[in-house]
Amino acid sequence: MSSQYITVRETAQILAVSEKKVMDLIESGNLQAYKIADQFLRLKRNEVVNIRSTGQVVSENIVATYTSGERVRDFFYYNDFYLIAFLIIGILLYVIFFTY
Repeated sequence: MSSQYITVRETAQILAVSEKKVMDLIESGNLQAYKIADQFLRLKRNEVVNIRSTGQVVSENIVATYTSGERVRDFFYYNDFYLIAFLIIGILLYVIFFTY
């Protein structure tokens, strides 16, 4: 059974539009969004399905390419702890074995 509330990303997938378009629809008042813990936006699934079935929102052809620069940035973003830990261990090993 699916949840009554869905995320912005799920809404974008249902409406076949970008997440920015969903946020624009929320800001313009075409979609009602609910904040949970003053942070996470959720939308009611039945409201999203109703808007899709009425044809008020035109689908977009979204082709998002994942560039090599984005891949490198994501690699460092998600692995920064391991990279820093490896660097610190390397420095400590250098200090232990080569400074005396």
